[in-house]
Amino acid sequence: MEEQSLCKKLCQGIIKVKPFIAIVSLQFGYAGMYIITMVSLKRGMSHYILAVYRHVVATLVIAPFALVLERKTRPKMTLPIFLRIAALGFLEPVLDQNMYYVGLQYTSATFASASINVLPAITFIMAIVFRLERVNIKRVRDVAKVIGTCITVAGAMVMTLYKGPVLDIIRSHGAAHHKGGSEPSNQHWIVGTLLLLGSCFGWSGFFILQSFTLKKYPAELSLTALICLMGTVEGAAVSLIMERDMSAWKIGFDSRLLAAVYTGVVCSGCAYYIQGVVIKERGPVFVTSFSPLCMIITAALGTIILAEQLHLGSVIGAVFIVLGLYTVVWGKSKDSTSNSAAPVTNEKNGTLELPISDTNKSSSTNFGNNV
Repeated sequence: MEEQSLCKKLCQGIIKVKPFIAIVSLQFGYAGMYIITMVSLKRGMSHYILAVYRHVVATLVIAPFALVLERKTRPKMTLPIFLRIAALGFLEPVLDQNMYYVGLQYTSATFASASINVLPAITFIMAIVFRLERVNIKRVRDVAKVIGTCITVAGAMVMTLYKGPVLDIIRSHGAAHHKGGSEPSNQHWIVGTLLLLGSCFGWSGFFILQSFTLKKYPAELSLTALICLMGTVEGAAVSLIMERDMSAWKIGFDSRLLAAVYTGVVCSGCAYYIQGVVIKERGPVFVTSFSPLCMIITAALGTIILAEQLHLGSVIGAVFIVLGLYTVVWGKSKDSTSNSAAPVTNEKNGTLELPISDTNKSSSTNFGNNV
């Protein structure tokens, strides 16, 4: 009996840890994406075409699994669900990624990954706007979430408006060459930062809409395949308008193919699916709360591999963003604790808790089987 109880507790502990492992693993995947796509874009690949090829690969990889594994559980397609999927295919695969790629070219891989740290704050604000979460200023955890959001936004503003001197962490000939020829101008840096923040709004909207869509269409693999398919169609239409030179579509066995395959498999196919599963389990704010880890990984890779310059403004802004982010995460952790012991609606003060685990208590087992 003791051995069975120990095994049961061990299995429950593994199931609880799996969402964390999955999201942390995605941050390593995103860090690799920042480096690979930067190399590909610097070698002349169009970001519009890269986004299309990325989702072609993702569709080809995910669709067979969706057709086989969810053939009996896939809900019927309706017009409202189709419209939501079409919107999802535009928000992240087209709007977010193209704005991000341009911002990446105008700034750096390190700065681009750091700017994504504002994503949890934007998602939190959108969750309040769309009534996924309400704030009661009488509760410490809610005050912490508000203060953390303000600190995160302040950090993003510091990164936008203050560049500062270069911090020579790793001195090398590559860094000197980079400083002399490929450092973006101040004007491009500001434009790139605004584009990166715009991509964050598109990505946050994607998470919010995905959480609503999963309630009507609870088939993560099929939803992922359909989002990638719609992203391919809509992205191709945009690319044909923006890229009139058909030779830009040519791709060979080089960094362009590597960027398309890597981002398609890891950052679209696997990411959309894992994020969908974790959103059902923990909510959209939880999914976006691990982006600072990606910043740390990318900063190390960008400095070593691409010989990028690290500016003081990026470091100061990143410190504010990380501090504010984890203040929000602390408040969310207290929400999870209180939700497990209290009803969703408080009749006395009329406040609502973010529906993370109460409506999906059985999904922990499903998450353990799927991821």
